[in-house]
Amino acid sequence: MWSYLLDMHLQEHSAASPDQDAPAWYLDAIAQPAEEASVDVDGTRIALRCWGPKDAESAVVLVHGGSANSRWWDHIAPLLGDDRRVLALDMSGHGDSDRREAYSLDYWSTEVAAVCAMADLPPNPILVGHSMGGWVALNTTINQPDLVGGVVVLDSPIREFSPEEQAAMDSRAFGPLKVYPDRDEAIARFKPVPKQENNLPYVLAHIAETSLREVPGGWSWKFDPQMFGRNMPRPEWLNKVDARVALIRSQFGLVTPAIGDQMYELLGRRAPVFELPLAGHHPMLDQPIALLAALRAILADWEHSSPMPAR
Repeated sequence: MWSYLLDMHLQEHSAASPDQDAPAWYLDAIAQPAEEASVDVDGTRIALRCWGPKDAESAVVLVHGGSANSRWWDHIAPLLGDDRRVLALDMSGHGDSDRREAYSLDYWSTEVAAVCAMADLPPNPILVGHSMGGWVALNTTINQPDLVGGVVVLDSPIREFSPEEQAAMDSRAFGPLKVYPDRDEAIARFKPVPKQENNLPYVLAHIAETSLREVPGGWSWKFDPQMFGRNMPRPEWLNKVDARVALIRSQFGLVTPAIGDQMYELLGRRAPVFELPLAGHHPMLDQPIALLAALRAILADWEHSSPMPAR
């Protein structure tokens, strides 16, 4: 089912125009070389970016949201700890991975499971899933419970569709991919869905630059619009999750306190709920330091504690 491309190589970051106002911590993070690799899942090539020592004893797998890609984690992954192996994948239909004729939560979960099962990865990695990626990560633990050590869910609300899918259905975004003759024009048009204020301009510029691919006639985005319209699980589906879980909600995100409380109850009252102050739905864009602090605290705790049984 799964095969791996073993000729991994280092890729130095080469942003077209790094913002001179970006802080040193950010420039140092994106300057960290990432190894590129891939895993074949039922004939579909899934692209990976990897950081940290190969002989690490623990690992983290980062799962992006709908229409996003692994490059959204470029300034987060290198700072999750020098002693951890960190991988970020492009799910099919996203980034540099292949496209499929059809997409589903189970397909994407199978791709995440294939990454978790890689021979050179420490066993039972922690999954960190943002938005739609949070549902994918949780579904992976349901389908492959022995592969995953825990799941951190970033602002993944209980609703039938992800915010990106709802925007596509409402024709507010994500229609047929437009080809921009000028790369700078495409970058200027980039905006997250749902809209949020106070995005850090240097982070936004880097993600926009690395989310484009050259196509006949100009430049276009690295996602397949056909992926939208996938139904998300109903709230009761959380009863099936038996893995260790932590919920991170953004103060100005989509997981309201009431939704967070509902998810806490459905997960057996054992998943702590953290709020990121001042963060929007995409915390890596506006509050990356707060996000890093929360993730590092959760990872450190889980490496030195036992999970609480469900009530």
